[in-house]
Amino acid sequence: MTTIQDILKILTDSGIEQNEANIEVKLLLESFADYGTKDIILGNKLSPQKLDLVKEKAEIRAKTRRPIQHIIGYADFMGEKFIVNPSVLIPRDETEILVRKAIKIINDNNLKTALDVGTGSGCIACMIAKFTDCRIIGLDISTDALNTALDNASKLNLFNKAIFRKSDIFSNVKPGETFDIIISNPPYIPDLMKENLQPEVKYDPQIALFTKDEKGLEFYNKITENSVDILNKSGYLIFELGMGQAVDVKNIMCEKGYKNIEIIKDLAGIERVICGQL
Repeated sequence: MTTIQDILKILTDSGIEQNEANIEVKLLLESFADYGTKDIILGNKLSPQKLDLVKEKAEIRAKTRRPIQHIIGYADFMGEKFIVNPSVLIPRDETEILVRKAIKIINDNNLKTALDVGTGSGCIACMIAKFTDCRIIGLDISTDALNTALDNASKLNLFNKAIFRKSDIFSNVKPGETFDIIISNPPYIPDLMKENLQPEVKYDPQIALFTKDEKGLEFYNKITENSVDILNKSGYLIFELGMGQAVDVKNIMCEKGYKNIEIIKDLAGIERVICGQL
């Protein structure tokens, strides 16, 4: 009979690191066998049928290297479960740093209007809508991504506070429409780095990851350049950063008149978020 240890071995044998495999087995058990920590503590047994189903999902994960979030259908982000699929970038822990900083700026300065450029799953827009009094518009070029963002906003009852619109960067911002803050986790990986990435990354939408330039600065340039036309006076611009991009992005922002620039590091000491005021 299949055991939980057998399922764990399927994942580790495929090259998934032990700690990651432990987390993934827990997620698979919760999602497909309704079996959690409480059941383990109480010594509750799993039926062979449920174990076989979990094993089947683990085998898909091991064989294809599809992200675990695609297999279970959601990703945890800031305490909420966000629907994810191949049309959206899976929310990462690093993006929580971006969102928490944006929430602090909005609440400290009583900001009322926000724009999330490249909204994807809507995780940034939804969490800002949840934790502030700000009305936020999420923009994305992908119709499938926008449908996912709408599903997530609906699930969290944020329909009137988080609004989504199809737009290539600012192409569909209406004449005269302005904002107090612009937030973006843009594509920032240069195309030439594709070969060095983990196999799971091929399941993310390429449009959300890669840039055509060699330094990954394409979208920082485009967004910063055009942000000055739609930000209110003393408005804020805040980005998530790729590794080693902080100095370049700071220079881009300074050239366009941003001041009070702050760079925030993640837990690994990588400069991960940059914000400035117009």
